Amino acid sequence: MLQVCVYCASSGHIHSDYFDATAHLAHLLVENEVKVVFGGGSSGLMGQLADSVLAAGGHIKGIMPQFMNEVEWGHTGVSDFVYTETMHERKAKFLEGTDALIALPGGPGTFEELFEAITLKKLAQFTKPIIILNTRGYFNAFNLLMQQAVEERFMPDELKHLFTIVDSPEEVLPAIHNAQAWNKGLHDAGSLR
Repeated sequence: MLQVCVYCASSGHIHSDYFDATAHLAHLLVENEVKVVFGGGSSGLMGQLADSVLAAGGHIKGIMPQFMNEVEWGHTGVSDFVYTETMHERKAKFLEGTDALIALPGGPGTFEELFEAITLKKLAQFTKPIIILNTRGYFNAFNLLMQQAVEERFMPDELKHLFTIVDSPEEVLPAIHNAQAWNKGLHDAGSLR
């Protein structure tokens, strides 16, 4: 069974299109018997993801630091939970047994998780597909930033190997299955920053 980790927002004060796209993606994942791992939260897109996976009869696993559970941020409908001591440990657990990462729109936490995963892929420490769902063009500025890093020679032109940006939930699973294998070794230090 394919297992994916989904990075996404905890904010609930966002456009309904983001919730709709998340629910649609969740249904597609369950229809294709994909196991979902997420941050364990009950609000925002995390809550929508969990609610939709559970409603469709799918399997979802939450990973959350203990301090977040203590303030009751966890989704009470999710029975498969792993609690960590730190945020750093949580991010490492996200990648264990994961066949692909999917990034949905989010805030600083989502950005930080995505950038770390891309960095680990660049270093060949994580070699699975990274798919970014660009609902409402949310990641357009991110894509421009990464392209500028290439143009300014802060990194080689390898973006299409590091991640794939798609515009609709229907494109996510095909993007995972069609992702190019990544087995590149370490680069010189000048191209990592």
